[in-house]
Amino acid sequence: MPTFQYEAMNNVGQAVKGTVDAATSEEAIAKVRSMGNFPTKIRERSGKSGAKKPRAGAAAAPAAGGQRRRRVGKVSPKLLTQFTRQLSTLQDAGLPILRSLRILQEQQKPGMLRVGLRLVADDVEGGKSLSDAMAMHPKAFDRLYTNMVRAGELGGVLDVILQRLADFMEKSQALRRKIIGAMIYPVAVITFAILIVAGLLVFIVPQFQSIFGEMGASLPGPTLMLLGLSKWMTEGGYLHILLVPVTFFLLTRILRKSDAGSMLLDRTKLGIPIMGKIIGKSAVARFSRTLGTLLAAGVPILDALTITADTAGNEVYTRALRNVRESIREGESIAKPLRQAKVVDPMVVNMIDVGEETGELDKMLEKVADTYEDEVETLVAGMVSLLEPVMVITLGVIVGFIVVALFMPMVAMLQTMQG
Repeated sequence: MPTFQYEAMNNVGQAVKGTVDAATSEEAIAKVRSMGNFPTKIRERSGKSGAKKPRAGAAAAPAAGGQRRRRVGKVSPKLLTQFTRQLSTLQDAGLPILRSLRILQEQQKPGMLRVGLRLVADDVEGGKSLSDAMAMHPKAFDRLYTNMVRAGELGGVLDVILQRLADFMEKSQALRRKIIGAMIYPVAVITFAILIVAGLLVFIVPQFQSIFGEMGASLPGPTLMLLGLSKWMTEGGYLHILLVPVTFFLLTRILRKSDAGSMLLDRTKLGIPIMGKIIGKSAVARFSRTLGTLLAAGVPILDALTITADTAGNEVYTRALRNVRESIREGESIAKPLRQAKVVDPMVVNMIDVGEETGELDKMLEKVADTYEDEVETLVAGMVSLLEPVMVITLGVIVGFIVVALFMPMVAMLQTMQG
């Protein structure tokens, strides 16, 4: 009888490993669950007498040729969401997973997702589980995705889990689209304003400088300031302006390579007026929906917190969630360490506390995510409404200064001629 190696979580959340003899992987999963453990990974031990060597050889043959070692790159979130929804529908209809993958592979246009589905289907045909096959391509299927698929496989509710996963991805993308869409207008206005002012300084102001030189009169302070700025721009000052975003980008990349640098950047972003609130509430909505979706899928609480911390997108919240995980390992609740971290509002902590007491933590987290996503939309709309008059006034002041500085010497000359 084949021997299977397994990795699982016991009833107190600790990782355990071992072996079990079973005829099939499904029987091995059932035996591990009968021990009171939640299996997270099961594979047949290679080299064991009685093991299914032909299957192992079939799975390893393509790998030797190099095809199986290929890793798929980043996949469009929109395409991945559509694939997840379609796979859920096919599973609900009762089609075998391999046939479902082949059908969806043929429907995809040439690209990363189609290649990834072909490789995943080949691995499944070679004896791997769907979650293990997807885990070999982390850029296309991240830890959140593969762990939810694994939970669906172990619980026998893959179609339901895939549907929840598709809902989660759609809501996350919708919030991201709303924020980006709202920021397009102010960014475009600021960009055009900078280009207009730069054009005036480089092409228009130098023409007046020759006129002022012929006049030979003393120039007022604003005019001298404007001419000096124009000269600096025409002599290469615009290069310094272009270097500012490039330097900022490189500095950010360097700081992101260390935990301390990431913490500094994320704390700074949270301290920006208005924008900091949007970033903070977006992070709360993100980790609440991620954690709620994982718990609803049946992923163990410690694994769910690890995945949520890794996908939080903000180092401040990542560290807070890791501290929560360590506290839970010591027997505490989620609400207490989250309250001590002081990274979320008291309302969030109270709702999580109630969810733990009633056994509906996943539903409470979904409600928190819905509430904070609505607040993010309101804040973004308010910020855009505030930016519009500010940008118009700022641009008016800059252009007005240029016009006044240019015409002050002309007015002085006319007054002298009239006198």
